[in-house]
Amino acid sequence: MVKPKPRRAIRRPRERKSWAMKEERWRWFTDARFGMSVHYGLYSIPARGEWVRSVERLTVADYQPYFESFRPQRKCCGAWARAARRAGARYLVLTAKHHDGFCLFDSQRTAYQVMKTPARRDLVREFVEACRAEGLRVGLYYSLVDWHHPDYPAYRDRQHPLRHDPASKARDRHCDWSRYVAYLHGQVEELLTNYGKIDLLVFDFSYWDYAGRKWGASELVRKIRRLQPDIVLNDRLGREALKQARPPAYAGDYEQCEQDIPRAPVRNRKGDLIPWEAWFTLNNSWAHNPGDRDYKSPATVIRALVNCVSKGGNLTLNVAPDARGRLVARTTTLLAEVGDWLAVNGESVYGCGIADAPKPEWGRFTQHGRRLYAHVLEPVIG
Repeated sequence: MVKPKPRRAIRRPRERKSWAMKEERWRWFTDARFGMSVHYGLYSIPARGEWVRSVERLTVADYQPYFESFRPQRKCCGAWARAARRAGARYLVLTAKHHDGFCLFDSQRTAYQVMKTPARRDLVREFVEACRAEGLRVGLYYSLVDWHHPDYPAYRDRQHPLRHDPASKARDRHCDWSRYVAYLHGQVEELLTNYGKIDLLVFDFSYWDYAGRKWGASELVRKIRRLQPDIVLNDRLGREALKQARPPAYAGDYEQCEQDIPRAPVRNRKGDLIPWEAWFTLNNSWAHNPGDRDYKSPATVIRALVNCVSKGGNLTLNVAPDARGRLVARTTTLLAEVGDWLAVNGESVYGCGIADAPKPEWGRFTQHGRRLYAHVLEPVIG
């Protein structure tokens, strides 16, 4: 029996136009192939990871000393941007606000922000200017979760630091979710209005029923596209939304895989290839944690980068400055070695993707146009 050939999905004219617009928007991102992120905030002071408030169930009062002693070094953002450029990264992302709710930018919607600390400096502004000075695309990370906001529910959340606090149960009865969503949308508007062109916006994270409509995601994305039409968005306003046959407006532009590289190129349910990114830490911690000495080697990072590119994906590597915003020597040395490799072999990474040839036993192929690049990653005999 002859099996029929698989049918390709037929796109309607409107779908074709929408897909073409998306491709144009994300072209720089898929050409870049290698980027970096910076996790920095109040959690960098206790140096036990960015989830320290949740893991140790710290109250607002427990966490307050870090707010009162937040003093990043002058020009720390410039050092991050130079390290990223030295590594060969093409874009850099900063945690403008993490789950603890502390903002590294001058927000008019909260006093829980950097201008109210001893630093009294808008780190997002410094970061954006530093990236531009080094020729890097600018990315900002914004957590949808907020453990500090009074209208964000805490009791039995499983993530919130006060999830088992009986007082939280009573307080949650007075939470106004619509007020929190308005706060979230307002802060995103601040980030996309006050700092010029932003190339990449990374949301984190949707879970359980906190996804999509819960965030007012469609309305939010319409606002984002109005303010910054060319910005690239990740997929974390929803869950698996980008893979749907007809993804919602908030689906984003690429799939973000955390601490994982897919076995094969990523496709949606129609079978179309979609952009994706593997987001990795240098050790096992996103934020500064001197007790975590399990650093990846430069060779491991390079292999991961080649693996991603060969499957049509990006690698984004996270760094974790210390309490003063300094990168430890082990981090800068590793980044420099990756940069040395890319200085010689970058043409096999930047602008490259899936090869027409099958994967060889000894490594991987990447391809740009009709040019094939062979990455020999395993010893060969014969």
